[in-house]
Amino acid sequence: METRTSALDLVAPAGSLAALKAALNAGADAVYLGLKNATNARNFAGLNFTEADVRAGVDLAHSMGRRVLFAINTFPQAGRTQEWRAAVDAAHALQADAVIMADPGLMAYTRDRYPDLRLHMSVQGSATHADAIELMREQFGISRVVLPRVLTMTEIGKICGQTSVEIEVFGFGSLCVMAEGRCLLSSYATGDSPNNKGVCSPAHAVRWYETDSGLDARLNGILIDRYAEGEPAAYPTLCKGRFDVEGQADYAIEEPASLNALGLLPAIHAMGVSAIKIEGRQRSPAYVGQVVATLRAALDAVQADAARYSVKPDWLTALARHAEGAQVTQGAFDRPWK
Repeated sequence: METRTSALDLVAPAGSLAALKAALNAGADAVYLGLKNATNARNFAGLNFTEADVRAGVDLAHSMGRRVLFAINTFPQAGRTQEWRAAVDAAHALQADAVIMADPGLMAYTRDRYPDLRLHMSVQGSATHADAIELMREQFGISRVVLPRVLTMTEIGKICGQTSVEIEVFGFGSLCVMAEGRCLLSSYATGDSPNNKGVCSPAHAVRWYETDSGLDARLNGILIDRYAEGEPAAYPTLCKGRFDVEGQADYAIEEPASLNALGLLPAIHAMGVSAIKIEGRQRSPAYVGQVVATLRAALDAVQADAARYSVKPDWLTALARHAEGAQVTQGAFDRPWK
C-alpha cells in the first residue's frame, strides 16, 4: 500500500452558533449544520440555525480557512418539495462549501440549478458499495459520500479503491441499529419518521414521570425505561430502552454506546478515507469542543508519524465522558468474531 501524505479532514457537528465556534476553535476542518426545519435530520426544538446564523457561521469559518457543510438530509414530503429546494437555494446564497443530501430528486435540482455547489451524499442515502456511489457520481456529480456505520474496515478499504469519490466515515458518536435514520420503531411509536420529520424520538412525545418505582421515561405514552434513584437517565429512544425479557429487564435491542474509532485512525488514514465525522448536532458546545480537540490531537499524531501512533489514555478519558451510556465500541468497523 502506498504511503499516504494528505491529512484526514475532521468534520464536526454544529447544532448552534456556539457549537460551531467551539468546533472551529478546537481545530475542526469543517462543520456541518442545518436549518430550523424538517429539511435536516436533527430537527430538535432549540437547535439549528436561522439563515442569519448560517451567514455568521460561514463568515467565521471562512475567515479561519475552514468550511461549512449544509445538511439538507431528510427526504422531501409530498406537496412540500419547495421547502427543501428553498434550503438548497439558501445554502448557495449563504456560500456554504457543500450540501449534504440523500434524496435523488433534490440532488438533481442542485446539480441543474447550482452546478458549482459541491454535493456530498448523506449517510441517510445508505450507499454501502462502490456501484451505488459511482451511480450517484455519474448522475449527480457527488464529490463525497458519508458511509453508513454498518461496514467493516475491509469493506471500507475496498470502496476507497473502487471509486474516485471522497469517502467520509464516522469516528465518534452515538450508534443506531437501524438503516441510518429509517427507523420504523420511532415511526410506530410517535408517527414521526426521522427521514420525513427530521427527528428521532421527537421532544413533543417525550415525558418523564416520578413514580414509586423510579423515574419513568415514556415516548408517546410507551414506557421506554425506568431509572432507580441516582441512576443516570438517558434521552428515551425506543431501540435503547430496557425491556422485560423472560423476567429480566435488559437492553433487548441495543445498548446505549458510542462509536470510538481512535484506535483505527492509522488504518483509516492509510486506506484513503478523506474525512472523519463526529456525530452530535444535538449535543452541547462543551461536547463539541472537547471531542473535536481530542480527535484533532489524535489525527495530528497520525499525520506526524502513523507508524508510531498510539492512543493516549487522556484521549480515552476525554471521550468516555461523552459516550452514550458511558460505553464505547468500534461498532461494525471491527468484528473479531469474523
